[in-house]
Amino acid sequence: MSHLRPYVLPVAIVLGLLFHRQCAAVGFVVPYIIFTILLLTFCAVDLRKLRLTMLDFWLMLFQVLVSVGGYALLKVLGCNNIVAEGVLIGVLCPVASSVAVVSCMLGANRETVTTYTIVGNLMVAVVAPLIFTIIGVRPELSFFDSFWMIIKRIAPTLAFPFFVALLLQLLWPAAKGAIARVNGAGFYLWSIALFLTLGQTINYIFLHGHGNWGAIAWLGVASLTMCVVQFATGRIIGRHYGDTIGGGQLLGQKNSAMGIWMANSFLHPLASVYVAFYSVFQNLFNSWQIWQLNRKK
Repeated sequence: MSHLRPYVLPVAIVLGLLFHRQCAAVGFVVPYIIFTILLLTFCAVDLRKLRLTMLDFWLMLFQVLVSVGGYALLKVLGCNNIVAEGVLIGVLCPVASSVAVVSCMLGANRETVTTYTIVGNLMVAVVAPLIFTIIGVRPELSFFDSFWMIIKRIAPTLAFPFFVALLLQLLWPAAKGAIARVNGAGFYLWSIALFLTLGQTINYIFLHGHGNWGAIAWLGVASLTMCVVQFATGRIIGRHYGDTIGGGQLLGQKNSAMGIWMANSFLHPLASVYVAFYSVFQNLFNSWQIWQLNRKK
């Protein structure tokens, strides 16, 4: 089945385009799929070996400084405010919860990926409300209101599977080992989640595109540019710390569903189209990486 993996992402994009309305209708199942993927991921590592490293620090610093700096620069240059907000949310957007599926397939260190999946999401939960409060797009929301809204979105799919895996490791190691042995199922679950998420993304572009094509075109250009920048920069940072693939994926692969929700909740809703485009670009790049890996093998 490994020879079919490079085609999963393009097929998911095509099916998402054809069945985007249906994907939007059943999108509520995606968090449950992500929960299962993370449980498989967390059970496949020794959670006691997870350690913060300088790689985590530099990746978080990039997200914060480039998101805020990019927003400020575009505002100074007089660019469309929606595009500036798109870049802000697109760079700050947390790493995808399912990043381990592709990263480990490509050869990344599982402990490195798992650590940043946790700390990177928690960092965004703290920093994003502070940035939104300073920008003042939603002045009626305090820092704590924004923080609580974001943490409620992150906790069910991130914290719960982590603590379930931790309890299994401490109290029922045999069960944890059994779950770890079927970790390969994460790829197929991710394929389903990808299809549904891309379908929702494409449906969102259709719904919000009418009458805003100029801004949407610039959002697409900015999204493609930053997709290249983030994967490339992540690989450069990762190479310095012995995990080129992990660095690239952790900085480049974004939680598009979370990014779209954050834009809709705290910024101009049209800014979320940036994240929608980014989702397509990052998955096309991941598809190419998997194809390259299979070709070498």
